[in-house]
Amino acid sequence: MRLCCLFGKSLPAVLDIYLLFARVMEAIGAVWSGTLIVLFQGVSYVFAEETLLHAEKSTVNFSYGSARDEEVYSNEGNHMDIIVNSPPQFSNLLVEEFQSSSEGRRRRKREWAIPPFTVLENDKSALPKILFKLKANLDGVPDEDIRYSITGEGADQPPVGIFTVTSMSGIVKVTQQLDREKKALYLLMAHANSVKGIKEKPTNLTIIVADQNDNRPVFVENPFNGHVSESATIGHEFMAVTATDADDPDTFNADVRYKIVSQDPLLPNPNMFEINLVTGGIYVKFLGLDREQLSRYTLVIQAADLQGDGMMTTGTAVITVTDSNDNAPQFDETTHIVSVSENQVAAIVAKLPVIDADELGSPAWSTKYRIISGDKGGFFNVSTGPSRLEGVIMTVKPLDYEKTKQCILSVIVENDDKFVGPLPTSTATVTVNVEDVNEPPEFIPKEQIISKPEDLPVGSDVVVYTATDPDTGRLQKITYKISNDPAGWLTVNRETGLIKIRNSMDRESSYVRDGKYRTTILALDNDDDNPATGTGTLVIKVEDVNDNAPVINEEHIQICNREATVLLSITDTDGPPYAAPFSISLLGDTKKNWTAEMNENKTGILLTLNTVLEPDVYNLVLMVYDNNENHKNSSIQASVCDCKGNDIVCGRIAVMPLHGALGILGGFLVLLLLLLLVLLFMRRKHRSIKEPLIPEDYEIRDNIYCYDEEGGGEDDQDFDLSVLHRGLDNRPNVYRNDICPIFLSAPQYRPRPASSEDISTFVDHNLKTADNDPTAPPYDSLLVFDYEGVGSDAGSLSSLNSSSSENDQDYDFLNEWGPRFKKLADLYGREED
Repeated sequence: MRLCCLFGKSLPAVLDIYLLFARVMEAIGAVWSGTLIVLFQGVSYVFAEETLLHAEKSTVNFSYGSARDEEVYSNEGNHMDIIVNSPPQFSNLLVEEFQSSSEGRRRRKREWAIPPFTVLENDKSALPKILFKLKANLDGVPDEDIRYSITGEGADQPPVGIFTVTSMSGIVKVTQQLDREKKALYLLMAHANSVKGIKEKPTNLTIIVADQNDNRPVFVENPFNGHVSESATIGHEFMAVTATDADDPDTFNADVRYKIVSQDPLLPNPNMFEINLVTGGIYVKFLGLDREQLSRYTLVIQAADLQGDGMMTTGTAVITVTDSNDNAPQFDETTHIVSVSENQVAAIVAKLPVIDADELGSPAWSTKYRIISGDKGGFFNVSTGPSRLEGVIMTVKPLDYEKTKQCILSVIVENDDKFVGPLPTSTATVTVNVEDVNEPPEFIPKEQIISKPEDLPVGSDVVVYTATDPDTGRLQKITYKISNDPAGWLTVNRETGLIKIRNSMDRESSYVRDGKYRTTILALDNDDDNPATGTGTLVIKVEDVNDNAPVINEEHIQICNREATVLLSITDTDGPPYAAPFSISLLGDTKKNWTAEMNENKTGILLTLNTVLEPDVYNLVLMVYDNNENHKNSSIQASVCDCKGNDIVCGRIAVMPLHGALGILGGFLVLLLLLLLVLLFMRRKHRSIKEPLIPEDYEIRDNIYCYDEEGGGEDDQDFDLSVLHRGLDNRPNVYRNDICPIFLSAPQYRPRPASSEDISTFVDHNLKTADNDPTAPPYDSLLVFDYEGVGSDAGSLSSLNSSSSENDQDYDFLNEWGPRFKKLADLYGREED
């Protein structure tokens, strides 16, 4: 049987029909689907070409006979005809013929579109499996001399060897099962060459791997986690699950459907949730979610392909029920009675704890508070405590016991989140009792401002500045004293609060700022338990008087002796009208050679030299007057230079101010003192060696005396020292200070030098240090001797009653005491020459 078809339409329409037919066959699952697909594949070989000149026709033959029944119709030998045979299971092969390369007569070149060849994945037929046969027509080349080959992916490129071709026959085979999920399309090139080197143009071969339902759906995550509010309404979608299928998405093999298999827990309804079959969206089906009862649900979800009738898999969706503000906070106690002292700000009045059944830490659990009544004066504020479940009432303004003794506050509690529905709010009543305390006296006004002239006489009254006691229920007396009087100008009467001048005021004092002098006055009450002190400030605007004469600022000037004028500046510490404008006059010999006049604004002096003087230093005396004729002499040293105009060029003119002379004199005295110290030091280094008390050549070894019997044994250890203190004990008003003066620091001694050359300096320095050491005995302190013998059994130890002259003493007995006292006998016992 031979079927001959003429096609005059485009390829895409035929391909759409082919794909539709293939999907129908897959859905039916017919045994002959593979055969029919291959059969219909031949129909899809469409050649898109225009109508040939002279009504030419293009034909394609599909043969269902033996190989010898194949017929090839060609157009002028200029294009390739394709003979499609049945697949291998029909014993005939699809033959694909190459375009001829001969130069035969042709009217118009045609383009052939070779449709793709489809191979079913996971085909369990015997391998290798024959797919089709290649056929090339080479002019003058017999079929047995043509050699075929294929190249591309799956042939000679990775994955290599999936498709092979018999070189001589052109039969193309597949050597292994294909997997569309690994590779769905193979692009090959078919080659035909003669043994003599004649080559045919390569032909494109496209092999499509047809899909089978060999993959289960896979959830993209497991478990899925979602959150739904306990106040969610029916139909509210809050999460979605998704499963993917590796099969062809354009087929039912990848068309996934979802359903809920189970729900845990089953309360309050076993079907609280529903799922969208196509999208996987999960939504609320019934009302009744309550986070405080059940906060978590677990759903088992099934996903199946082939629209729910194919391969399936299961996954888990975990649903967390989130909190909604469906529980109003409640006060633990609705009645509170508290007390707070008056005049306190930021004092904690009461703490109001509450409870809330909503989720801990959520906005539906956190609380806020409001005072709705009882605080007309705005004395209180309520805020949320650190625990977020506590209202803290504090004072924001001082309470006054004398005005308000009790406040009754009404406080309500709410959540940060709005209630999901109408819920009753909790209200607490707080009774605040104000406690009376001793309040300090209050000055009225707090700052008293007055004006007084600076020359107000000492003892004059300034002002009576008093305070009142706000504790009207207490009978207390107020006294006054000055707390801060920087200049010591004022005094206050303790009883009346009258302030007087103690010392003369001075507006030009550094204690006066912007013409104002400030002092602090204290008012003290006499409360027995807790006396209080009030503070007031007295501000005196010190009125200026003309008590300061103007002075010239310059003490030394330089000026040329020809055609020169110098501007002198004036300072007057008084303010207007006791300062500028100023006037000037010259005194003494200054008027002979100098003239002075005021500048335009009467604040500076224009001093002019009228006579050409020799370069030297001249003393000028000027009298400056202020606006009220208060004046003062000013002395200026003028260095006159030999020059002209304002170009001052001075030579070396000795100008010695008083402070300079004093400095030179002081330096001279310091140098003189240093010279004296050096001379004393040299004298000590070269002092003469004194004669020793006992000559070195004096032999004393034979003059040894024994005194061991003087003590009389140990009997002399028994004595009473209190006898020596008897005189002081009788005079308790006499004190002794013979102890180390601990308030003086010990001097620093030099360490012993390493070099023997510095030993003299070392000894001299430490000797002087020891002599001047206030911490070394004997101490410079009061020693009492005049009472030591009073009431004592012993005789007086003082020498006050002895003779006042050394000549009355007899030292001849020293000559009888032996050689050790010979030197003393020579010093004191010798007669006068």
